[in-house]
Amino acid sequence: MLTLSRAAGTAIFVVGCMPKRSNVAVLVSSVPACIVSPEQTEGPYFVDEKLKRADIRTDPNDGSVKQGVPLELTLHISQVSSNGCTPLASVITDIWHCDALGVYSDVTDRNFDTVGKKFLRGYQITDALGNVQFTTIYPGWYEGRTVHIHIKIRTNVSGKNYEFTSQLYFDDAISDRVYTQAPYASKGERTLKNTDDGIFRDGGEQMLLKLKPQGQGYAASLDIGLNLT
Repeated sequence: MLTLSRAAGTAIFVVGCMPKRSNVAVLVSSVPACIVSPEQTEGPYFVDEKLKRADIRTDPNDGSVKQGVPLELTLHISQVSSNGCTPLASVITDIWHCDALGVYSDVTDRNFDTVGKKFLRGYQITDALGNVQFTTIYPGWYEGRTVHIHIKIRTNVSGKNYEFTSQLYFDDAISDRVYTQAPYASKGERTLKNTDDGIFRDGGEQMLLKLKPQGQGYAASLDIGLNLT
């Protein structure tokens, strides 16, 4: 089990819950029975659009819809304590990612300028069960990175603000199948897979989404915990 020391006002991010093994119970008796996962870089493309919406495929400026394999994303967010993981309500959860051809909205990059566009960005607030759901598309890829979705979680507890930023990843075999379809296929074969990505190698295995087929696309889910003490 990994443990992370954080300054006050910073969240520790954990994924999933596992029972303690009896042979290490003495060592971890004061630690919640959860797997700690690392924070990962925000990257250059976060824009605080303040777009509260579940379906992030559209651009609210012109109503256009980004095309790609449908993806229904469900995140279960909990607070971690010595008693385990309990649902955390009223947490702002942003996600953002590139389109099928590797392009982000509302940024200037050496390969594109999409300032003013707002596709594939948005936030939801967790319900009483700690859940948020998004309708989006399977992300594309771009040079230097494996397939990923960015996530930022923000909340306030007892007057203290907490923020955690990380990235969600996909099974390589599923990505390879998706990228044989339009519009992904027009970009050609991707150049980087999970284990070749330096950011993924720094804890990405713990951020792999659970994927299953759903209709013409996929459903993805992940359990997330925050230590707010």
